[in-house]
Order: sequence, then C-alpha cells, then structure tokens
Amino acid sequence: MSTVETLSEHACFGGLQGYYRHASSECRAPMRFSVYQPPQAKGGPVPVLYYLAGLTCTEETFAIKAGAQRIAAELGLMLVAPDTSPRERLPGDDASWDFGLAAGFYVDSTEAPWSAHYRMYSYVTRELPALVAARFPARADAQGIFGHSMGGHGALVCGLRNPTLFRSVSAFAPISAPTECAWGRKAFAGYLGDDRAGWGAYDATLLVARQPHPGAILIDQGSADKFLLEQQLLPERFEAAARASGQALTLRMQPGYDHGYFFIQSFIADHLAHHARLLGC
Repeated sequence: MSTVETLSEHACFGGLQGYYRHASSECRAPMRFSVYQPPQAKGGPVPVLYYLAGLTCTEETFAIKAGAQRIAAELGLMLVAPDTSPRERLPGDDASWDFGLAAGFYVDSTEAPWSAHYRMYSYVTRELPALVAARFPARADAQGIFGHSMGGHGALVCGLRNPTLFRSVSAFAPISAPTECAWGRKAFAGYLGDDRAGWGAYDATLLVARQPHPGAILIDQGSADKFLLEQQLLPERFEAAARASGQALTLRMQPGYDHGYFFIQSFIADHLAHHARLLGC
C-alpha cells in the first residue's frame, strides 16, 4: 500500500475536507484524490460514497462546486473523489479536451501509449477503495458510487460490474451509451482500439441489459442540457435496456436544467439520501 501524502485539510461542517496524493500502482504515476470525512467518522468507520467527475474536471471539482458536505455531515457519509485521469504527461495528451488529460473515461486502456498509465477502471474499483479502507475510517461493507457526465458513465459501469463492492449507484447526466455517441466512440477507439468487441465492457446500456444491479439506480438529467440535445448522453437507451432487463431505475428529467454544477447542487441532497438509504445510514 502506497504512502498517502496530505496536500491540505480543512474543517468543514464539523468534519474534514482533505486533498491527498499517492503513488498509484495501477496508473504507474502519482494520483490525487479528495476525501470528506463527516463528523461521525471521529467515532469510527462510516459508509463511503465515491464520486467520479466529468471531462476537464479534477479531484477538487466536486468538493468545491457540488455543495455536498453539509448533507454528507448530516447523513454520516464519507465522500471520495479521484482525479479524472493520470497526470503523467504523454505526447498529445492535451490536444483535445475530450480525450487524454482529464478525460480518462474510467476504462483500462489497452492501446499504447495510453495503456502505460490510463487504467482508471482498475484504479477506481480496486486500488482506491483498498487505499481508502486502509487510510481512512471507511466501512468496506457499505460503499456506493455516483458521478456526472463522463463520471456518470464511469459510475454506472463500475456499479453494474461490481455490485458487491458498490451497493448503491446513481448518476447526473451520464454518458449512458458511449458506444453509440461521438464522445464515447472517440475515447474507446483511442484507449481500447478499433475492435468494438471490447467496448461493451464499458457501455452501461449494454451492461444493464445483461445483468441488472441488485439496488435501484437513480439518474437525474436536465432537459436543457446541450449535450442531451446533441445526442451525447442517450439516457433513453439506458432506460429502455433497464426496463427490458428488470433493473429498478428512476430516471428524472428535470425541466430547464443544463449540464453544469448548478444542476448538481439542485439535486445533490436527493442523491446522497438515495445512497444513505441503500448503505444503511
């Protein structure tokens, strides 16, 4: 287990908001993450909720913009948010905003040069939970996952593929069918290669059609989201697949809301309450 370096810590609603760095064995590079420890963590382990952020974001975005700490303090939830990609520089990693740096898409890349560091799926589902369990007062038997946009895609995929690890799942405006949208096809071709046979392991719509999650899934989507209108998110395809497979799903279309963090702030309390119920808070 790698040593965790504390970058900064701040008192917040009776708990502690911290930012940390460690040497990742999965990504073979330093990785940063944030942790909010609610006041209940002073008395012992608490349920932990992982948040996966979207394109261009970092481990700081959710902690600063979502307004989640006050509610997490009331519910006794620990909040963990990793960075959105390794920061080990590769040629061309900043050539576009939707691929490379800050755009890891929560997959394990198989294509060079990305395969050397871009292993965000294994980082989120194996290394980071083990690190959090060893370093922080987190309950290993009560873990959930949620995210936004690219991170919503990651949360759905990680949750569906690891139902015993992540007992609760939700998403804000997720990229629901990445094999069928421009964002997903670009990322998957770059990270996973041109053989589409391997892409399905990271497509939430295809996954939920085969094996529903045992818990109910909550998704919020703004009706004024420009990326919804541009056919990047495709929540209706996930909804149809969930209905066919028997997945318990609440998909809420929120009139007038866009893709940003004002949207997330507006419904963050509902998502934390959803996870708290399933995690036994």
